[in-house]
Amino acid sequence: MTENKMKKSYNNENKSYTNEKKSGCARTVLLVVVIAMLTSVVTVWAASVYLFPKKFKPVSLSEREERVLDEKLVQLDTSTNTGNASLTPERYSEEGALREIHFTEREINGMLAKNTDLADKLAIDLSDDLASAKLLIPLDPDFPVLGGKTVRVTAGLELRYDEGNPVVALKGISLWGVPIPNAWLGGIKNVDLVKEFGTEEGFWKTFSAGIENIRVEDGLLTIKLRE
Repeated sequence: MTENKMKKSYNNENKSYTNEKKSGCARTVLLVVVIAMLTSVVTVWAASVYLFPKKFKPVSLSEREERVLDEKLVQLDTSTNTGNASLTPERYSEEGALREIHFTEREINGMLAKNTDLADKLAIDLSDDLASAKLLIPLDPDFPVLGGKTVRVTAGLELRYDEGNPVVALKGISLWGVPIPNAWLGGIKNVDLVKEFGTEEGFWKTFSAGIENIRVEDGLLTIKLRE
């Protein structure tokens, strides 16, 4: 009698253990399935955002912003809005010429949208001492693997004025959201290009000599040229 009870108790415990084991396996399988589904969703989202990004929405200036921008362009060049009118000969003079230029972030993006084919491919952001860009580059259909797709490139450029010279330094370039190693950029990341190359004859020395001040603020670029 006692032996039968022991066998029955053992069988019950064995069934309970088996059921718990099956339940544990089922939960593990369910967890794996959920993780796989979440991973797939995240992968598809990341691919749509970074690997195959959509075109940017071009900036559309309001009527007031258009008037302000036109006034600035007219100050830079009185022939800007002449349309089809013929040019009138006139004596060259720098008297009263504008040497300080101010453009807002929206004005820059507005000009890109209006006057170039980069309207939906390039977007500029201005923040303190930093100009950032997002660029979409369509790949040739014959390009291996990604032919016909669009590459998303982002970059940051430090712009400021310090100790009598402009500071221009590449903060980095990312491809599909992945920063490109400094070694692949020739080691120029975070290097002041004017300070590094401005002592030699060439572009950076000439560029530095012509700039009296350069300042990037949140949404605003200001450049003052020397005489």
